[in-house]
Amino acid sequence: MAPVRVAIAGSTGSIGRQTLEVISAEPDSYVVVGLSAGSSVDLVVEQALKFRPSLVAMSDEAARERVRDALAGVGGIEVVADATEMCGIADVVINGVVGFAGLPVTMATLKNGRRLGLANKESLIAAGPIVQPLRQVEGADLVPVDSEHCALHQCLRSSVDTNREVARLVLTASGGPFRGRSFADLEQVSVDEALRHPTWSMGPKITIDSSTLMNKGLEVIEAHELFGTGFDDIDVVVHPQSVVHSMVEFTDGSTIAQLSMPDMRLPIGYALGWPERLRTPFGKIDWTQLSRLDFEPPDRRAFRCLDLAYQAGRSGGTAPAVISAANEVAVDAFMSRRITWHQIHDVSAAVLDHSTIVMPTSVEEVIDADRCAREDAERVISGMIS
Repeated sequence: MAPVRVAIAGSTGSIGRQTLEVISAEPDSYVVVGLSAGSSVDLVVEQALKFRPSLVAMSDEAARERVRDALAGVGGIEVVADATEMCGIADVVINGVVGFAGLPVTMATLKNGRRLGLANKESLIAAGPIVQPLRQVEGADLVPVDSEHCALHQCLRSSVDTNREVARLVLTASGGPFRGRSFADLEQVSVDEALRHPTWSMGPKITIDSSTLMNKGLEVIEAHELFGTGFDDIDVVVHPQSVVHSMVEFTDGSTIAQLSMPDMRLPIGYALGWPERLRTPFGKIDWTQLSRLDFEPPDRRAFRCLDLAYQAGRSGGTAPAVISAANEVAVDAFMSRRITWHQIHDVSAAVLDHSTIVMPTSVEEVIDADRCAREDAERVISGMIS
């Protein structure tokens, strides 16, 4: 059997690097045909020399020229500007781009009737009404790479008819670095504290989102988009060990959970191999060492972003795009120490409250909602620090 052709959008990020680790573990099964990055020249050149893709896409013009020069003597590698060019030559595309910028790759992959391993939750959350029809394209398949949604995907494989048998989806949350701390305790937390995730090694933006539980709220919206489950039937439970990655409760009272040690290479490998499984046991549990599994409800007073995301999800239309964009700007402002941790919620809430929500019928409307939300968020932040 010919190896699966893989393209990786965001190859120099955390998901991209781990995808290449998975491919290296099973080199006879996969071949890299495309890599894309923003401006990380040295690392993408190193990756290209090792994996020899036919396309390398660099969004930054200056970085693109440097990569082109570095690979000039290497035959068979074309350096381009647009990452979507990879989507027609791969069997599976792993989208590890951070933020709304991942939308073009999501759409191009599905339009080309290819399998999409989606780690970029924002593109589905922000543009759900536009992306959903593309899932009906012949050959198109969307397999989630988030550990929680991958877990739900695996649990739902046991159902004959999800519309009739599923009672509830339960997303687990580690609780982040601030689990157990009160609203008042979080008034003056630092960027460094927020970046100290207790169980996962992730990029800075998603790590901050984990500290506020905004990531879990966005995952609730993503679960709704992926599986069609209503918001009243999607719950969140805090599970600090991050071993149970999510659960599905069925109408007869049964609950099926997916368990593994925290290792993003498992959901990445699941997306690469779907509908088969990898032979390499990433995240294997040593049951002689696992002594307890704890669960508790989230503190919605301390972590207000969770309910804010539920609010946006229930509003529908462009509301998820607005909350996703406003949160990105607020997180960036927090990391640059312009606002406090609590104000991440305040900025996002203010933008959502003052936005006009419509049902988008085109990508342009989603992009416009994203742009307006970012501009509004900057105005709110400027008012906070003036």
